[in-house]
Amino acid sequence: MPSPGASFFLPLEGVRVLSLALNLPGPAALLRCRRMGASCLKLEPPGGDPMALYNQPAYTALHEGIAIETADLKTEAGHQQLHAALAKTDVLLTSFRPSALRKLGLDWPALQARHPSLSQVAIVGAPGERAEEPGHDLTYVAESGLVTGTELPPTLYADMGGALLASEAVLTAVLRRAHGNTVGGIYLEVALNASADWLALPRTWGLTQPSGAVGGAHAGYRVYPCADGRVAVAALEPHFANRLCEVAGVTPPDMMATATHEALAAWLVTRTRAELDTMSRERDVPLLTLAG
Repeated sequence: MPSPGASFFLPLEGVRVLSLALNLPGPAALLRCRRMGASCLKLEPPGGDPMALYNQPAYTALHEGIAIETADLKTEAGHQQLHAALAKTDVLLTSFRPSALRKLGLDWPALQARHPSLSQVAIVGAPGERAEEPGHDLTYVAESGLVTGTELPPTLYADMGGALLASEAVLTAVLRRAHGNTVGGIYLEVALNASADWLALPRTWGLTQPSGAVGGAHAGYRVYPCADGRVAVAALEPHFANRLCEVAGVTPPDMMATATHEALAAWLVTRTRAELDTMSRERDVPLLTLAG
């Protein structure tokens, strides 16, 4: 948030973004662009965006402030409507497979020839030759090692991470033009499996593996049962860990020792959420209590 009295900087103010992307990653990226000040238009097929059918609240939230028009790109009229809009667009956002773009005459060489100043950000499942492979958030997250059992991940990591990378790519295209690094538009590809790989790096490095400090090995960075729910403890730094152990009567505070884990668990399970919230405020220990 900006400081009081400061003007809010909108890095995409005056930039026109047109999206053909459906479901989650494209609309989420478009919403990010809108929040950065871009003027955003989305063209949807006659049947609409599937997101509106299976989760109307999500669709509504994703399209706040977005202008939406219907265009049948399988017809000449739809193509004319699209290209008229592209003539006034800075960045086109797509999420089709390359073969589908070619069928629609929207592959990068064709777009560049007809709209030389236009940039394109293409969201694909996997990069390069793998862009034709079918996939979804779950397969990309699993490929990155983030599915460790049979439970589904709690959110759509690859889709939402891909949306961030796509909005970053829009910024990149705009900045390159602004800095005079390119005369015409540029093509940028954003792969959802690459976004999952990026989010998975802490696990790849070992940080969130069971033996890692933030994977469960550190007694001050875990979720424990408490008397009437759960508590997410994030006392990772030594000064936080020492305060937690002091109030719990755990000495010496060897945070990687099994005995410390057991002692903290035994103390926390006897405390209510209200007691732990009060302790957190009074002793400056980072934690969050949760319902059971």
